[in-house]
Amino acid sequence: MSSDSSDTQEGQPGLGQAALRGLCPRCGANTLFGGMLAFADKCRACGLDFWRFNVGDGPAALVTLAVGTITVGLAIWLQLSVEPPLWVHALLWVPLTFALVIGGLRVAKAWLLASEYRNNAREAGSKDL
Repeated sequence: MSSDSSDTQEGQPGLGQAALRGLCPRCGANTLFGGMLAFADKCRACGLDFWRFNVGDGPAALVTLAVGTITVGLAIWLQLSVEPPLWVHALLWVPLTFALVIGGLRVAKAWLLASEYRNNAREAGSKDL
């Protein structure tokens, strides 16, 4: 049994599935994003208000550091093993870095929002309604 789906209710996607596919954490509809990286205001299928969740800048910092580490490591390895001209590095690493950051941000933001929904996260000090 997968821990990803053990805490879900009927119709709710697991954290991994919601993060990778941009699914609403309540109903599983593909409505989480309204743009490339921006969340939609609410789920068009079930009406869950996505504005009540605050994912902050955590995903951006984590993804930027991870992608930077990976691309710099690969660029150094390529330089030391093949010694390509500078334009090859620019041609390889600029689009790859951009794609990894955008893709990683979508997944990280969706995962954090789904985690907040699943754990009923609230601001510190707020009272249960």
